[in-house]
Amino acid sequence: MLSGEQLENEELTRLAPYACFSAETQGREFTIPHSKYRTEFQRDRDRILHSQAFRKLEYKTQVFVNHEADYYRTRLTHTLEVASIGRSIAKSLKANEDLTEAIAFAHDIGHTPFGHAGEMALHDIMDNSGGFEHNSQSLRIVEYLEDRYVEYKGLNLTYEVREGIIKHHTAYDSPDNAMLKDYQPNKSASIEAQIINVADEIAYNSHDLDDGIESGLINIKQLLEVPLFKEFYDKLNTNNLCDKHLRYAIVKELIGSQIFDVVKTTLENIKELNVKSLDDVRNAALLVNASKEMQVKNNKLKSFLFDNLYSHYKVLKMQHKAERYIRELFTVYEKDIRQLPPSYLDRVKSDGKKRVICDYIAGMTDRFAQEEYMRLFLPYEKM
Repeated sequence: MLSGEQLENEELTRLAPYACFSAETQGREFTIPHSKYRTEFQRDRDRILHSQAFRKLEYKTQVFVNHEADYYRTRLTHTLEVASIGRSIAKSLKANEDLTEAIAFAHDIGHTPFGHAGEMALHDIMDNSGGFEHNSQSLRIVEYLEDRYVEYKGLNLTYEVREGIIKHHTAYDSPDNAMLKDYQPNKSASIEAQIINVADEIAYNSHDLDDGIESGLINIKQLLEVPLFKEFYDKLNTNNLCDKHLRYAIVKELIGSQIFDVVKTTLENIKELNVKSLDDVRNAALLVNASKEMQVKNNKLKSFLFDNLYSHYKVLKMQHKAERYIRELFTVYEKDIRQLPPSYLDRVKSDGKKRVICDYIAGMTDRFAQEEYMRLFLPYEKM
């Protein structure tokens, strides 16, 4: 068996000089003994995997609420797809795959029930009380809210994983400098964190397209207006493929082509900027990117999904209903916070009433939020 120390030494020879090395981590808030058989980043990945917040992702919305059908992606399946894409990119770039996977596992654990609709509702409610942003909530979970260890609150993760969480940046994630104050706000994130930013977008564009077609809210004929989709449709549309297999083949090509493009473009950026160390990564502009041509194609796909899927009247009905759930639950708890479990009431003095309620609601799954709504508002529902 290779020891944790041997695995960390092996990283030093196998990975590129600009990668994050477990043996050179900036450490944890609380010192703990080294693992006998895992690197520090492998240990973080496992701590996140076994957390309560990670398990809850199984019943949190991606686009379609969990009870709509078993087929549609949830936050958990999305997270696993991001991790898979992230590891593929990291391996090709000789970056640290274990750190990449750990950041992927944690990147969405701060999400509310009902996806971005839930997040927007909580942000509005908390507007004058510190706001709500799911990257910040993810960091709050791993640093404070998870309660698995006697010695400290949170999961006590390494600096590099926590930095990857708070610096997660996509079209839907844009942390401000106030959130980044403890994580070098004027420096770029590690290459592993940058990989997850791109992997997240590749995953949700591809699988939202797949789920959208499966739901019948969008169709292949409409998608022929999107150059990136049409490119693969023309390439793969043969008499041998039924509509279902054609769709799967296009989604597969969509993911694969973007991974290849990102790796190729990133290696060109690394060479052009002469990046040879982690410090070089932090001092450079973002290195992990798609090519300009692919970015243009992707933006057209995003615009299509926004106009035809995320703004579809059925999705909007679901989102507005979700917002009402969140707002009405918050109002009831704020009127009498004693309706929260005792473990939350213990934090009211230190964290404030609104923040405790916000933590409680943000931690709900879709299913629990719906059941709690019925318990509170339907007179004959059992407690």
